[in-house]
Amino acid sequence: MEERLFNNKSIIDWLQYFSDKTDVDLEHVKILDITRKNKNLIPACEAHRCVLVFTEAGNPDIFYRMYNAGLGECKVIYNEGSDPKGPIKEDYVSDMIDRGINASAGMIVLNPNARSTVRFGMDNSVLAKGTVKYVGSEIRAVILQKMQIEEGKNICVISGESIVVESAILNGEGSIIAVEYNGNDRRQLEENVERFGINNVTIIDHVDDETMKGLPVPDITMLVASASMEREIDTLIRLNPHMEFVIYTLDFVLAASMIDYCRKLKVSDPEIIQVAVSKVTSRHNYDTQPSPWIITFKAGE
Repeated sequence: MEERLFNNKSIIDWLQYFSDKTDVDLEHVKILDITRKNKNLIPACEAHRCVLVFTEAGNPDIFYRMYNAGLGECKVIYNEGSDPKGPIKEDYVSDMIDRGINASAGMIVLNPNARSTVRFGMDNSVLAKGTVKYVGSEIRAVILQKMQIEEGKNICVISGESIVVESAILNGEGSIIAVEYNGNDRRQLEENVERFGINNVTIIDHVDDETMKGLPVPDITMLVASASMEREIDTLIRLNPHMEFVIYTLDFVLAASMIDYCRKLKVSDPEIIQVAVSKVTSRHNYDTQPSPWIITFKAGE
């Protein structure tokens, strides 16, 4: 069994301590151990009113990053030291930005403004600006729905920066492999990862047997169709013969050719849909977004 800094007994001890020392209702508390790999603190605090966070010493900018993400009004309930004993303290994140974590311990983060719904199809305005032209949020919502993201799934996203961000937030218990061929695009994705406090994303610069070695085997891959698509799919199917795929393309000819291509993969009935989004602007103009084709199928079926 994996050796953990906080085991079941210590977690129960911290729960008992906070139960005795505060009037916080722990019935619906979200328990998050960020000493373990791939755990996202900021998205968890954004989505839950009460998070019991387990941290280790040596995290100097944890509260600054929370404040920078808009969580300054969250209240932190904690104590001094590594053990669940002694007097309790309460401070707002906005008053703690100059301090870090001095000891491995538990703390409660209360967010009165936590979202009651899942962030799904976030607005492009909240994403980092750079070289990437993001897909529209409505179309991204459809893509995410087709991906059928579940907690614990391992996901690969090829040239889909905004899909990486939302997948990582929605799937805090799983791993995201982000493939970005362009150096500028990788840097923009790294900025988004930092902006949203995401820790479950691994960025690589291409797909082959070597770059995928040692990474979690994906359950599903979302990719933007390109000249290297078939090679990418072949590599991924070698890793997981039953890989699920969601493919984005603006090319009707390519979308139509996917029927024959899927037959080669022994997939008899891929789903191919077109998504169209139009908006009426404040000047009464009719604004039509690009209408992509989205192809979904599961290999080996």
